[in-house]
Amino acid sequence: MDEKDRLGDKLHDVEHAREEQWAHQRDQELLEKLRKKGDDALCPQCRKPLVAETRGGVAMMACADKHGAWLRAEVLDAIFKRLK
Repeated sequence: MDEKDRLGDKLHDVEHAREEQWAHQRDQELLEKLRKKGDDALCPQCRKPLVAETRGGVAMMACADKHGAWLRAEVLDAIFKRLK
């Protein structure tokens, strides 16, 4: 019975990893679209133009309707360094 439980756990872990991989790939695709569009970038959810914002010294492109914000990789790395 214990072996069956471990197999179920492994299957659940694999399913979770696949979902995470899909979400990561989708995020990368959306970010690439934003990079290609430059300043005319649109929010992927509401399709309104993103606006440049600075919060806490962090520059970002954000949705005016608060659907999210997007950062350059270097900015995100700098934030992680500050947190450590």
